[in-house]
Amino acid sequence: MKWSWKLGNFAGINVYVHVTFFIVIGWLALSHWVREQSLNATLVGVAFVLAIFACVVLHEFGHALTARRHGIETRDITLLPIGGVARLERMPSDPMQELWVALAGPAVNVVIAALLYLGLYATGELESFRAVSPTEGSFPMRLMMVNLFLVVFNMLPAFPMDGGRVLRAVLATQMEYTRATNISAGIGQGMAFLFGFVGLFGNPFLLFIALFVWIGATQEASITQMKAALEGIPVERAMITDFRSLSPADPLGKAVKLILAGSQHDFPVEEDGKVVGVLSRNDLLKALAQEGQSLLVGEAMQRNVPSVDSSEMLEAGLTKLRDCECHTLPVTRRGQLAGLVTTDNMAEFMLVQSALRSSQGHVKAESLLRA
Repeated sequence: MKWSWKLGNFAGINVYVHVTFFIVIGWLALSHWVREQSLNATLVGVAFVLAIFACVVLHEFGHALTARRHGIETRDITLLPIGGVARLERMPSDPMQELWVALAGPAVNVVIAALLYLGLYATGELESFRAVSPTEGSFPMRLMMVNLFLVVFNMLPAFPMDGGRVLRAVLATQMEYTRATNISAGIGQGMAFLFGFVGLFGNPFLLFIALFVWIGATQEASITQMKAALEGIPVERAMITDFRSLSPADPLGKAVKLILAGSQHDFPVEEDGKVVGVLSRNDLLKALAQEGQSLLVGEAMQRNVPSVDSSEMLEAGLTKLRDCECHTLPVTRRGQLAGLVTTDNMAEFMLVQSALRSSQGHVKAESLLRA
């Protein structure tokens, strides 16, 4: 994720923190100082927030390490002001595996809360739950309450919370996966509407949660439908075969002429019959502004761009496009450049597939009526 700094590598998983996280920490520190006028109170307040996010990271490692047990690696974990995000290579295809992966995160918070409870009980410092609030009570008591809140919040049956994935996994054991996703997403959007309605009457935080849940539910349904549309279809059926390529020794002026003469925006770069990079429109414009048309393509292109084999499934191609944050990927066949796949032509292919399925559905319906 852009604007993220690496904190370290733990259990083979890179952990990043987004720059906005430091803005939040700074804002919290200033708020504590203005309210308390005490350096000690400010440091304790910041330490409490850091402790919460440490629990969030452990929550995400619960997901990641459970996914690893099922053969699914985690690309990275990023700490954001709204929580943590663990990017799995893929979601489990087996509903029961998804169920265990989804439950693993909240289970970590349950364990943390239980350990804190036992520690407080053993030392005689356990306080009444009614006397504890985010700002009142001992440090460990408040941290225990926050972990219990994280369990309850994450188990809400709405994407992108873990409860939405648990609900989807349970439904998927009884019905088709896409339908289970649509039902779960619909429930999530209903909860988002309820949160938003209640939030209008005095709790702005609920409006934020409503927006977060609505977007998450919509995205999850869209991604699942996309995967279903691409399932079992090789890249060669959707790749662009009418394209132009460049050589590293070509001047940028040649790329300018090709862009103006056609609709192609990104160009694969070949040398000795092998793909060595991609010259994107953005890189071309940046290089033109800095160096002019005489600069060689090899000095402006992106190197080490992943490629996808024509026999691979479209879902794998879409995953590579998303992971490298590219617009265009070269498609190879037996090591030779055979075509291109772009985010635009992926979207167009899915629209065509959707129209064809609708057409087939109408034909079947008409046949049944005539029968």
